[in-house]
Amino acid sequence: MARDDNRGGNRRNNRDETPEFQDRLVAINRVSKTVKGGKRFGFAALVVVGDQKGRVGFGKGKAKEVPEAIRKATEQAKRQMIRVQLREGRTLHHDMEGRHGAGKVVMRTAPEGTGIIAGGPMRAVFEMLGVKDVVSKSIGSQNPYNMIRATMDGLRKESSPRSVAQRRGKKVADILPKTDAPAPATEEA
Repeated sequence: MARDDNRGGNRRNNRDETPEFQDRLVAINRVSKTVKGGKRFGFAALVVVGDQKGRVGFGKGKAKEVPEAIRKATEQAKRQMIRVQLREGRTLHHDMEGRHGAGKVVMRTAPEGTGIIAGGPMRAVFEMLGVKDVVSKSIGSQNPYNMIRATMDGLRKESSPRSVAQRRGKKVADILPKTDAPAPATEEA
């Protein structure tokens, strides 16, 4: 009897439909509700998901068990991903600020070899985004939810030279700063 290989395979394919995404658990919070018989515990998870090629998203999930909260947060993060243009595939195009509530973050482009200089939740966003060189600072709220939202707000504001040129009806070469060629060296004898 020949076995049908497609049987039951759809369920597995639906579960692992996007294996190219990686996720990072940023924070997990245990909350309790006092009821007549004692306390009921619940969990809230904050997850950042990205493909390390310019797409990133975050999500939060709540459930009675930790794995279920993480699963819900991961699904939400995959649904609300944004694309960010990276310069040379390693850093941001320009310096920017992001805000959310009392949280404010400053992100600066960095030369090659700098690495990711960022704290906690911001580091997770940059690693999942695929940024290799960035300098950032969190000012104000240290709440991981506000820090991630402020970081995403700043990343949404980023614009590449190509998008600016297209919007203004110019060429990319007209937008980028002109670099002067070094003058030929003259020999002194």
